[in-house]
Amino acid sequence: MTKRTFISQIPIRKGWSGDQKYCVTDESGAHFLLRVSPAGQYERKAAEFQYMKRVAALGIPMCMPLELYQCREGVCSLQSWIDGSDAEEVISTLPDAGIYAYGLEAGRILRTIHTLPAPADAEDWECRFNRKIDRKLEMYRTCPLKYEQGEVFVEFITQNRYLLKDRPQSYHHGDYHIGNMMIDRDGKLQIIDFDRCDFGDPWEEFNRIVWCAQKAPAFATGMVDGYFEEDSPPMEFWRLLALYIASNTLSSLPWAIPFGETEITTMRNQAAEVLAWYDGMRNPLPKWYDPKLKQTKPDKQ
Repeated sequence: MTKRTFISQIPIRKGWSGDQKYCVTDESGAHFLLRVSPAGQYERKAAEFQYMKRVAALGIPMCMPLELYQCREGVCSLQSWIDGSDAEEVISTLPDAGIYAYGLEAGRILRTIHTLPAPADAEDWECRFNRKIDRKLEMYRTCPLKYEQGEVFVEFITQNRYLLKDRPQSYHHGDYHIGNMMIDRDGKLQIIDFDRCDFGDPWEEFNRIVWCAQKAPAFATGMVDGYFEEDSPPMEFWRLLALYIASNTLSSLPWAIPFGETEITTMRNQAAEVLAWYDGMRNPLPKWYDPKLKQTKPDKQ
């Protein structure tokens, strides 16, 4: 149990996490992030907390894990508070060069996160992800709704599963995209919400780049360039990314049904956009990627 006394507790309603989140203030006026998970999740949350400590030790800008304890409401994770704004809001005010610069930083941070290895006994990636693909294909086949060109995704996935062979694995943030990033008061990019952390092919972590590309193509481009630094992204990366995005897109429609028509429409629109990016899944290099941005001078101002 924490020895801190909190004098205020303000709920945070943003995000899709099942955790209850609060901005809490102690007697000295210091702010913290408090995440409360169901009591039955203690072991999982303890492992997540320990990995957050390892990520923080790499120098990653993030909510620092401070305490983990059980309380009446469940499992409490106390973390440092980031005083800043959602990254989406900040970059919407910037020119492409500034947006690209933040994308570069996001890519570099992700590359550092991926230096944490997966456990030695982690299941082979090809077996694991093929099982996930099988599940997603079945979800789509039994879904009462279908995409207008859904079979294009099915065919592409089926033809490219061989790319999964012999892929390495590392620690994953688990939901790495611009919606889980902030810009602090000093203009520095911060990474939040590690509650979906996992292990897998490092390149699979880019599957959420769809959200970045929709919000700001320059940010998505910078993220890829920052990850590969001076090297050009290899074609193998683009092919695998297309496979991971196609797989996610296919299962997004059945996922959206319980959330209602708004989410269903969002996923239909996203599927159409993905098909446009990849020219009907015929070109593994997405149209949002702009290599010319490498020539711009990074400037966040």
